[in-house]
Amino acid sequence: MRLAKYLAHAGVASRRAAEKLVAAGRVSVGGEVVTDPARDVDSGVRVDGELVEAEAREVWMVNKPAGVVSTAKDTHGRPVVVDMVQTSRRLYPVGRLDADTTGLILLTNDGELANALTHPRYEVPKVYRVEVTPPEISERQLRRMREGMELEDGLTAPAKARMVKPGTIEIQLREGRKRQVRRMVEATGHRVSSLRRISFGPLRLEGLGLGGVRRLSAAEVERLRRISSP
Repeated sequence: MRLAKYLAHAGVASRRAAEKLVAAGRVSVGGEVVTDPARDVDSGVRVDGELVEAEAREVWMVNKPAGVVSTAKDTHGRPVVVDMVQTSRRLYPVGRLDADTTGLILLTNDGELANALTHPRYEVPKVYRVEVTPPEISERQLRRMREGMELEDGLTAPAKARMVKPGTIEIQLREGRKRQVRRMVEATGHRVSSLRRISFGPLRLEGLGLGGVRRLSAAEVERLRRISSP
């Protein structure tokens, strides 16, 4: 296995970040510093002197409550999403949800898969359920979301948007700008009163209550790989 891929599979970093570690001379194989990320390896890999062993890959689905931050650590002492899963593996969030946003987030120690799922090239769809005030949102405002909206960081890609019931809309995005759903809603003159992600690619929250966690099956992980590969 190539060195960068070995590091990604071991949960050290994404493939791209692993390549940077190698280029910086922080990785050795059999006691020899290696700067070629394509070097074939199967054991004896160390990062900053610490032995790295390939570990079994895991992917978990979490229904994140409000107030939990989507990081592995938090300098302000807030609860972090990785602490919601009981495992011996070092897990990292796949992308982020704001602290006050609830819903589906994935955790994994597979850096390569995490990088692919968040890469703009693959446009993995994510669906959000949004409660807005005032409750009435016009078809013209929904059409703006569908056609692309001008925000402070540029024109958004077309989204799918529909009203589920008065005061509740569903938005599907294939891009992941910071606080994008909230900014799109606010650009229509509405305020977000609650925001929940209900699906990520082929995965949906059905049957997983708020604060619930479950490990994905091999078949579910394979579906994620298929939608995030060339």
